Amino acid sequence: MTAAPATEPAATLSKRSGRSAAVVPPARLSGPIPWVIAIMVALMVIAAAGGLALRNTGRAAAADLSGGITVQIVEARPAERSRQAAAAVAALGGMQGISEVRLVPQAELDALLEPWLEHDDAAGGEAGTDAGDAGIPVPTLIDARASGQLTSARLADLQAQVRRVAPAARVDVQAAWLKPVFGAVDALQWLALALILLLSCATGAAVMLAARTALGNNRETIEVVHLLGGSDGQIARIFQRSIGLDALGGSIAGAAAGGVVIALLGKSFAALQGGIVTGAALGWADWLAVALIPVAAVLLAVGATRWTVMRVLRRML
Repeated sequence: MTAAPATEPAATLSKRSGRSAAVVPPARLSGPIPWVIAIMVALMVIAAAGGLALRNTGRAAAADLSGGITVQIVEARPAERSRQAAAAVAALGGMQGISEVRLVPQAELDALLEPWLEHDDAAGGEAGTDAGDAGIPVPTLIDARASGQLTSARLADLQAQVRRVAPAARVDVQAAWLKPVFGAVDALQWLALALILLLSCATGAAVMLAARTALGNNRETIEVVHLLGGSDGQIARIFQRSIGLDALGGSIAGAAAGGVVIALLGKSFAALQGGIVTGAALGWADWLAVALIPVAAVLLAVGATRWTVMRVLRRML
């Protein structure tokens, strides 16, 4: 049998010998790498879902409170408080740009205060939950909604008009109450994004380290392949295929684990049945963004492997 020329590409040598295996051993690059990728992907999926849920919560709360105004009639005398409340409702109803004026019923206020006013009488009788029974003068509340932006000047003018007919009135913008909450939500969203970026960098670094280790273990074989005419690209594809399979398995496992955690957390928050968490549900676009994370992890692993292998091979020979 005539020996193949030394300059013949490694791929051709492999075909002529009837073997489908690559010249460089296609063993997994680094044992624990699939588990490392699985952990990183799971954490990134959870962080991404949490960040998107926080974004949805903030948007829903901002939409609900947009243009919302609360007028408090802070007056200790019940008769005077009722008179000023009626006058304030009439004044708000006649203002341009004000809609949905509603006087909050006393029963609704009592229900809100019930957890703090519940008490037992000294003789062991029934518990009292009415604010009046507790001797506490509760301000009358009026909810209204204004169209357009509530600037400081507009709010001051509105309060001045209301106080002409209701001197004890105090006007508050509902969104201002949750401004610190919105700030905290924004900070947590940036934290989730930073965590995803850090985990991505850690994943890439782990893959690059594994690729360099595999290249060192197969250095002599790679030199032989080079002498036989094999190109750096052919060698890099062998390592890319190996790490690609590792990354695919790890990404699927990590995404599944992250999905289970998200489902459990979603079930816990759904039990609250109210508050600002009602707008935190993920939409189809959010789930699509989360599903792209394992795909991006595989592409990152393959790209980091190729970059590392090509860089090392150029220095090797």
